Amino acid sequence: MRARFCSRYRVVGVLMMALVLGVATLPLQAQTRITYKSALEGTAYYQMGSELARAIRVGSEGDVVLATEESQGSVQNIQEVMTREGRYVFTAPPALVADAMAGEGAFAGHAGNGHERFASIRGLFPVPSLTMHFVMVGDSGTAAIEALEGKHVLIGRGTFSAGEAARYFQLFGLDGKVQLADASITNGPEALREGLIDAFVTASSFPTPNVIETASLVPITLVSFTDEQIAQTGAVRQVIPGGTYPGIAHPVTTTSLPVIAYTTEQMDADTAYQLTKTFWEQRAALAEQSAWWESVTPELLAHMDTLLHPGALRYYDEAGTVLPEHVR
Repeated sequence: MRARFCSRYRVVGVLMMALVLGVATLPLQAQTRITYKSALEGTAYYQMGSELARAIRVGSEGDVVLATEESQGSVQNIQEVMTREGRYVFTAPPALVADAMAGEGAFAGHAGNGHERFASIRGLFPVPSLTMHFVMVGDSGTAAIEALEGKHVLIGRGTFSAGEAARYFQLFGLDGKVQLADASITNGPEALREGLIDAFVTASSFPTPNVIETASLVPITLVSFTDEQIAQTGAVRQVIPGGTYPGIAHPVTTTSLPVIAYTTEQMDADTAYQLTKTFWEQRAALAEQSAWWESVTPELLAHMDTLLHPGALRYYDEAGTVLPEHVR
């Protein structure tokens, strides 16, 4: 009898321990982990990803965790759609996503399953827009883009800014008249300081860390465009206020392009809903931390050429957000 009692006691003890351990692991099991891929470490967009990850974790009380991954840029972000699973979020300009879906530009030649995966891309919410920075060594403050003729210029590899810089050089008669440096854009500040290059081009929200770093090393000059030149690019006119960067006292007129946080249809609707809802609930707190979030509004969704994810759409409809029909 005593042996039977002890045996029962041990069974009850084991069951209670299993119950306690099960309860203890419930929060871990309920946690949703999402890969967030944006840009190179040290850039403004990588910093934004870190800020966003903290905001999402706080806003969801730890239920949603964004794991920020370094990236070579938007082209790589989109290409990884072909191999990533459902809980994958990335940033890119809408025009580049449209190229992927159409199999054009950097995505020419993708067919079959690759094209189908690109077609599954869906929008979630905007992030701060890309602002083009043409950074030259010198203390002139601002200069025309023609000043880059004959210069050694770093535009980076596989990034959106590299494609845009090449397009601008062609538009303004500089194609073949600048020497392009073959290196990562992260080498820009140091290469400029060492005299290995004369200029570099980066696309990021202002104030961008690598331009601030460069201005702390050497005097810099930023290219400023005329309104006619901006109209030629087809991009949005953007003014960087004077005083944003050391040594640049006057406003700089340049261009910007919207950037959207995307996922794919493989993400479940509840996750997309919670992520989108938490982002907008935390946007004001993000803007208090960094000024570049102040410009993010739902109106930027109009620039998308893709549909919203159904989970994100559910949030916008609940919030009464006015949306263009083409994103529904």
